[in-house]
Amino acid sequence: MASRKKNLQGLVAATITPMTEHGDFLVTDTVPTATDMNPDTVGREINLSVIGQYVDYLVEKQGVKNIFVNGTTGEGLSLSISERRRVAEEWVTKGRNKLDQVVIHVGALSLKESQELAKHAAEIGADGIAVIAPFFLKPQDKDDLIAFLKEVAAAAPALPFYYYHIPALTGVKIRAEELLDGIQEKIPTFQGLKFSDTDLLDFGQCVDQNRQRQFAFLFGVDEQLLSALVMGATGAVGSTYNYLGQKTNQMLEAYERKDLSSALNYQFCIQRFINFVVKLGFGVSQTKAIMTLVSGIPMGPPRLPLQRASKEFIDNAEAKLKSLGFLSLTDLKNGNLETSS
Repeated sequence: MASRKKNLQGLVAATITPMTEHGDFLVTDTVPTATDMNPDTVGREINLSVIGQYVDYLVEKQGVKNIFVNGTTGEGLSLSISERRRVAEEWVTKGRNKLDQVVIHVGALSLKESQELAKHAAEIGADGIAVIAPFFLKPQDKDDLIAFLKEVAAAAPALPFYYYHIPALTGVKIRAEELLDGIQEKIPTFQGLKFSDTDLLDFGQCVDQNRQRQFAFLFGVDEQLLSALVMGATGAVGSTYNYLGQKTNQMLEAYERKDLSSALNYQFCIQRFINFVVKLGFGVSQTKAIMTLVSGIPMGPPRLPLQRASKEFIDNAEAKLKSLGFLSLTDLKNGNLETSS
């Protein structure tokens, strides 16, 4: 793994958790029911066997060398604590000497579970931890939230700590700008945030009011990344970087050389695809299907209550990828995403 002192920047793939299509029945004294035999409920166990191939695909085909494990895209909150530990271990092991940074999301509704996962992340050699706000019994204000985050961070005092801000899913409406005010005095290991919200005013003020600090400002709305770069984003965490990483890297390179016209064209091209699939219904299930289609690596179905993407969605997404020049017949055979200018 990379040095923990290195700033997390550039693209960070929010990794998918591969699952099996068909699972083995546990040996019990009970006779399997019709529900047990249903192919839509059988399986959906974590499939660690493809993680090594997944690492190579991200690095070699997408040019993405940072990952965010067990987050929303990775169905982290739908996994057991044991499963989350095993998934984290596999990514750290398979990513050694290949990936720059492996950040593990350790957020949970239970403080004790979150602390356990944070400690485990440190033990296995992760490069950082991130935590979502607890979303059932919610913090009522900034002080409540910081008190929770502080206890989790303290369980892994040697690891950089990131706050995962995603109010649309958590329902926790505490502004990130407010949270960051004085946060390092309470949480010395705080290094930045994953900002998964469309409120560019809030994001911009996070950057503006913390310019003297070397925080990582990681934007989490893939289709708006160029706007966030202008605001001062230092990197981005997103699901589409699993299969559109190379295209997004081209946008970052154009922005760095101040070719804003080309950067905008890349962003618009990415938006055309995202806008199309959002209208069809786009979430974790559909992300797994697209990644399987593009990479050739089986991601499997999502875990219940999510249902697998429909054949209609997959066919439409494939046609759109081809029409945008993102996917060719060769890609479908070789699991290689081709980029176009």
